[in-house]
Amino acid sequence: MSLRHALLGLLAEGPASGYDLLGTFRTTLSHVWPATQSQIYTELTKLDAAGLTRVADEGPRGRKTYEITDAGLVELRHWLLEVPPSGSKRNDNLLRVFLLGAVAADEAGSYLRREAENARRKHAELEAVDRATDWDDSGLSVYGRLTLEWGKRMTLLQAEWAAWAEQEIAKARPPR
Repeated sequence: MSLRHALLGLLAEGPASGYDLLGTFRTTLSHVWPATQSQIYTELTKLDAAGLTRVADEGPRGRKTYEITDAGLVELRHWLLEVPPSGSKRNDNLLRVFLLGAVAADEAGSYLRREAENARRKHAELEAVDRATDWDDSGLSVYGRLTLEWGKRMTLLQAEWAAWAEQEIAKARPPR
């Protein structure tokens, strides 16, 4: 996913300033695609230069409100519907699991217990976000809830898998 497309998607919901977009990132996208203030403002400048957004209004202290252009909508639609997700192949957690044979079984089990606990903690955080969010039928709310639900289900799966993997290590023959 690119920051470019995240910003275009948010602007497709309606005009917003860089500050507004930063707030949306912090409250909705931080679990999926975090971005800093400087990254957002830099990308907004690039989007404007590329004709994918335009400044809809300028307020006090140079505050700019951006809106998506027709070209921006075409680019967003192309990315959403025609560009296959990259599906990152690198996962340092799984690489560590693959290499756990290099440490003692009790150390490997301890690593997996920590992973399970981290997943349970993340799940609890996502549950709290769900409870604290006033969901409605707007696009960002509906699709945000779908994204949050994916995270909740994945963290439960990760915790369950780590507990299973720890049991598998305990049953395995010790290395020679």
